[in-house]
Amino acid sequence: MKYILVIDQGTSSTREIIFDNEGVIVSQSQRDITQYFPQNGWVEHDVEEIWQKVRMTCQRALQKANLKASDICACGLSNQRETTVLWHKETGEALHRAIVWQDRRTSEYCEQLKTAGHSDLIRDKTGLLLDPYFSASKIHWLFKNVPAVQPLADKGLLAFGTIDSFLLWRLTNDKNHVTDITNASRTLLFNIHSQIWDEELLALFSLPRQILPQVLDCNANFGHIDKKYFGAAIPILGVAGDQQAALIGQGCFKAGMLKATYGTGGFLLLNSGKSVVASDNGLLSTIAYRIDGDTAYGVEGGIFNAGTTIKWLRDELGLLDNAAQSEQVASSVVDHGGVYFVPAFTGLGAPYWDANARGAIMGLTRNSERGHIVQAALAAVAYQTRDIIDCMQKDGQQSISALRVDGGMSANRWLLQFLADILRVPIQTLYATEMTALGVMFLAGLGVGMYENLNDINALWDRANEYLPRMDITHSEALYAGWQNSIVRIKS
Repeated sequence: MKYILVIDQGTSSTREIIFDNEGVIVSQSQRDITQYFPQNGWVEHDVEEIWQKVRMTCQRALQKANLKASDICACGLSNQRETTVLWHKETGEALHRAIVWQDRRTSEYCEQLKTAGHSDLIRDKTGLLLDPYFSASKIHWLFKNVPAVQPLADKGLLAFGTIDSFLLWRLTNDKNHVTDITNASRTLLFNIHSQIWDEELLALFSLPRQILPQVLDCNANFGHIDKKYFGAAIPILGVAGDQQAALIGQGCFKAGMLKATYGTGGFLLLNSGKSVVASDNGLLSTIAYRIDGDTAYGVEGGIFNAGTTIKWLRDELGLLDNAAQSEQVASSVVDHGGVYFVPAFTGLGAPYWDANARGAIMGLTRNSERGHIVQAALAAVAYQTRDIIDCMQKDGQQSISALRVDGGMSANRWLLQFLADILRVPIQTLYATEMTALGVMFLAGLGVGMYENLNDINALWDRANEYLPRMDITHSEALYAGWQNSIVRIKS
């Protein structure tokens, strides 16, 4: 029996999972990570906390499985994308808290670049929009606001990375400054056509080339976890940003296949095959994966707040004891009673890209109760999914025949049925909800010969459940029209 350790470093928690060669979870350990909100629209993480909890949960997962590090044949790593870290190459010390992908502090700077006419250049080279979501403006902010950054850069002692790159640096005992192509493609600094760091983009953001990591295939050899951490060296043979990892885990290897992952945010990613598909409707072109030098591209739409909305209902409003209770509470009312919840806590993502929009609950009456608000919060996930899929079809993609769903919210049966009703397509869930972790487990498995090719991985895909549309289409369209009206009312 071969075992693979997966480090799944997300926005809300760090989770480590040990899989066997059948893709079955042997053990796992998870720890929440602290979110910091120093100002309105700012979101930060302490990378030292992330590092300590990665080590802690890896140790715990090994203990729970009664395994030693020498029993692990490979490691895979997935991560929250776009989150930005700068660190000292000699000490390994981060120069500032990580600026999280949700952070909007660079909105004004991005607007200045748009006004100066740089949007088309960025879109043509990166497939992305000029938005605070991505890493480049965050790095620029750190250069302008953290005094130690520029002097270290001048001395060649500064390193930039997304969370994957920072963890790879630490895990390899400060030896390997690397990233994979999916994470590189989310920085606004990487040309997805030539697949190299782009000098013109670096100049635009006033950033030096030497701070950037080397870019590797998703199934490359990223180095070894130093034996001092867990007792034996473990090769790291698979890395991908969380959404691309989930696409691989879902087995979406053919052009036209679509997946949705609902965690902290919600992300839809469509495999567009060998071609970069430019969107005219607010979606992103990106790299889906590069395996053994073979690149697949993707079209993506992101929902900034999905699971965070339910967490807000639980922690700030006290409407839920736990996230799982949202299914029961939502089911306690017949419908959401005219209540609409637009969870734009940190602005609106695709296809609106409104960094200044803020959340609202609309349609409240004296008859409104807890169930209406909770149901409206879940329904918002389905409505935003419909927004994105409609844009994909406007961009010329073929009609979606089914949607494969994963992430923590995919355990909510009320949400999955409502998704089917609003989208009018079957919603499919797999035997496991942790497709992000499974995706990099597959990548690492390719590296150690556990799987010969993608067909071997696809053969393991087994649909566990399917939700079919059952709501009257006139009613579902009326509900969606109400959502669109709500969006118009809250946009800045």
